[in-house]
Amino acid sequence: MKPVYFEKDTLKLLDQTQLPTKEIIRSYTKDYKQVAEAIRNMIVRGAPAIGVTAGYAVYLASKDFDQLAQKNYEEKMQEACQFLAETRPTAVNLFWAIDRMKKVMQEHKALSPKEMTKRLKQEADEICEEDIQMCHQIGRYGEKLLHRNDTILTHCNAGALATADYGTALGVIRAACEAGKNIHVYADETRPFLQGARLTAWELQKDHIPVTLITDNMAGWMMKQGKIDGIVVGADRIAQNGDVANKIGTYSVSVLAKAHGIPFYVAAPTSTIDFDMFSGDQIVIEERDPKEVTHIKGIQIAPSNIQVENPAFDVTPHQNITAIVTEKGVIYPPYDLNIEALK
Repeated sequence: MKPVYFEKDTLKLLDQTQLPTKEIIRSYTKDYKQVAEAIRNMIVRGAPAIGVTAGYAVYLASKDFDQLAQKNYEEKMQEACQFLAETRPTAVNLFWAIDRMKKVMQEHKALSPKEMTKRLKQEADEICEEDIQMCHQIGRYGEKLLHRNDTILTHCNAGALATADYGTALGVIRAACEAGKNIHVYADETRPFLQGARLTAWELQKDHIPVTLITDNMAGWMMKQGKIDGIVVGADRIAQNGDVANKIGTYSVSVLAKAHGIPFYVAAPTSTIDFDMFSGDQIVIEERDPKEVTHIKGIQIAPSNIQVENPAFDVTPHQNITAIVTEKGVIYPPYDLNIEALK
C-alpha cells in the first residue's frame, strides 16, 4: 500500500488517480520533471507523501546533472528545485523537503556532483524513513484520544496513501484498532476528487477496519443522530496560531463538529507546521482544474461552459480544533504558544 518508495534505483509511485479499481505502479528513473508532473496531477498526493516524493525528485535531478561541471551542475539543481516547488502551492511539506535537500547542497558544497548525488540519495532515504516513524508516533499519541467503540469521521485521505506509510489521521485510527478499541469509521466521499470514496474507503477495507462511506453533505445529519463520536483529519499546512489548511470541506466539518460538541482532531507531523506563517489568512489556496467539478472519470455531470470555482483546500480556524496530534505529542490551546515551543 506504500504510495512512494525507492527500489532498484527507481522511484515508485502508486498511481492514486487509478484507485480503487486499478493498482498501477509508475516508475521514475531519471527525469525529475516527470515526477513534478506526477505531483501536479495527483498521481501522488497528501502533504507528507508529496514531501517524500520531492526529496527523491531532487536526487533524480542530481543523478541527471552530475556529469556537468560544478557551476553548471549548481545552476541546473537550482532550476530543478524551483520547478518542483511550483507544482503545488498549499502543502508545506513540498517546500520543507526541497529546502532540506537544498541545505544539504549548501552544507556540502565541497563535494563533487557525483558525490553530491550519493549524499542527496541518503537524505531522501532519511526523509522517507523519518516520515514512516513520525506517522507511527502520531498514531501512538493520537489513539489515546479515542475511546473503545468510538465511531470516527474522516475527511479526504490522510492515510498510508498520503504518507510514506501508515498515515496521520488514519494512523491514529490504525493505532486505536491495534490497541483493541474496536473503532468504526465514517468516510466522507470528499468531492470533487473523491479521495474519501476512492482512497480512504479502499485503504480501510484493505486493513479490515469497519468503514461506512457517506456523501459530504450527510456529515451534519450523522452528528445530529449521535452516530459520530469524534473527527480526525490530516493537514497540508498548519500556521503558528493553529489554523489548519486541509482538503476543501474540512472547514465545514469543523463548524458542524463545534455545533454538536464533538471533538475535532488534526493529525500531522511537525514538518507540516509553517513556522514562518502566523495565521491561516496567509495560506495560498490552490485553485484546480474546473473539470474536476464538472466531470467524474471523464463523464460530464454539469452544463457545458458553466462557471466553476474549484479551491482544493480551505482553512479551519484554530478555535474549531480540539487538539493537534504530532510526532512530538498532542498540542492543545493556546496554539500560538504551544506550537512556538516546538521550534
